[in-house]
Amino acid sequence: MTERTTPPDRLTREVVELIGEIVGRYHQEYDQAAAAYSLTGAQARMLALLAPGPSPMRLLAEQLKCEPSNVTGIVDRLESRGLVERRPSPDDRRVKLAEATDEGRQTATRLRESLGDFAQTPLAGLTTEERTALRDLLRRMLGDPTD
Repeated sequence: MTERTTPPDRLTREVVELIGEIVGRYHQEYDQAAAAYSLTGAQARMLALLAPGPSPMRLLAEQLKCEPSNVTGIVDRLESRGLVERRPSPDDRRVKLAEATDEGRQTATRLRESLGDFAQTPLAGLTTEERTALRDLLRRMLGDPTD
């Protein structure tokens, strides 16, 4: 980590605080939406990661920024509910893949749709041009060169 020689300016601090508030609201709403399906936030995030297709357990740990043993516990609970299944990778049988079941994918979709208020309500006050500019700025902050 590099050492900062000058403190951030007032505007930068305010932007960082606002981003933090948005992230906090998102997590709060995400956890509430997950609870409506008797899921924890971590379980809901796992389903969202698995909805597009199977993934190695180690990669899931990296994406969730947690230990592989935590991923095992989350997958165990989702598997016991029939939302996820585990199987060996066809390329390397030592690697375990987790995959959402049909019910798991449907739950992930319903959960994502239930988050509409968080995304749509505050963004509804912005024009298409403003939403596009916000998206582009966020991508740029994340180092995404996508135009």
